[in-house]
Amino acid sequence: MFRETLELYVKRILDFLIYTKNYFIRKNPIQAITESVIEGIKDFLTVKKKLKMAQYRLNYHRHQLQKMEQLIAENSQHNFLKGSNLDQKR
Repeated sequence: MFRETLELYVKRILDFLIYTKNYFIRKNPIQAITESVIEGIKDFLTVKKKLKMAQYRLNYHRHQLQKMEQLIAENSQHNFLKGSNLDQKR
């Protein structure tokens, strides 16, 4: 009886090792982890460049918004916008 249970346990351990080997062959988690770490390092090293691009875009859109507000204020007939010409959009 002891021998049968021992053989059963050994068989289960071998089955488990075969399943884990096949999983590693299919999924390759070590390669996925290394790729993820490399992507993180690349993002970390290029974060300054991305920040500068984002600041440039923000300043560009802010400038465009100020130009639009200035054009609206110049062509508006309302007193609080201090426009003298008629509003051409109406």
